[in-house]
Amino acid sequence: MNESPSRVNIPCIGEIFPRMQVQTTMGSITLPDYFNGKWFVLFSHPGDFTPVCTTEFASFAINHDRFKRLGCELIGLSVDQIFSHIKWIEWIEEHLDINIDYPIIADAGGDISKILGAIHPPNSGTTIRAAYVIDPDSVLQTVMYYPKGVGRNIEELLRIIQALHVVRKYKVGTPANWPSNELIGEKVLLSPPKDVDGAKERKGSQSCLDWWFCTKKI
Repeated sequence: MNESPSRVNIPCIGEIFPRMQVQTTMGSITLPDYFNGKWFVLFSHPGDFTPVCTTEFASFAINHDRFKRLGCELIGLSVDQIFSHIKWIEWIEEHLDINIDYPIIADAGGDISKILGAIHPPNSGTTIRAAYVIDPDSVLQTVMYYPKGVGRNIEELLRIIQALHVVRKYKVGTPANWPSNELIGEKVLLSPPKDVDGAKERKGSQSCLDWWFCTKKI
């Protein structure tokens, strides 16, 4: 009887990001301390010198200022060695005229990637295409996985961070496709009331379709 493949330990949303010492293209750093008080996106890629990953790294670099305006920093990760990372970013700068101005973790042994659940049994030789969004309190807020052949949507990552800012500040929810939802546009959603009196107060309100579905403009 064949043994089942080992399961991957995937970090959970709402957990504190694990503290770890990592080697990067910008030296040795400790996560999440390095980004203390800031949002950051850690994204893994299958390998240096590959077409899809090259377009992703270029796109992250092109949009880095947009992430910074949201108080968010970037850091990459793969199981390639530091020498490969350095040569790859040199190639990107020389051939694409794009400066990769964020650190890339060299996880040649795969230890960091395994902690983050970024190595899956069918792809055990490389990191998968994953993205983790961590808030200023070092809490993991978003985990996204992409298939190897599909590049990430950078606009969606930016949208998620913007939405997380709104949820965190106003204690509300954001609808599908926010801020351009087909039903309520750029409005946000209030949490449902917790008791009967709260439900009665909301009935008849112009901002509510029903007592449990109320919107707010921010």
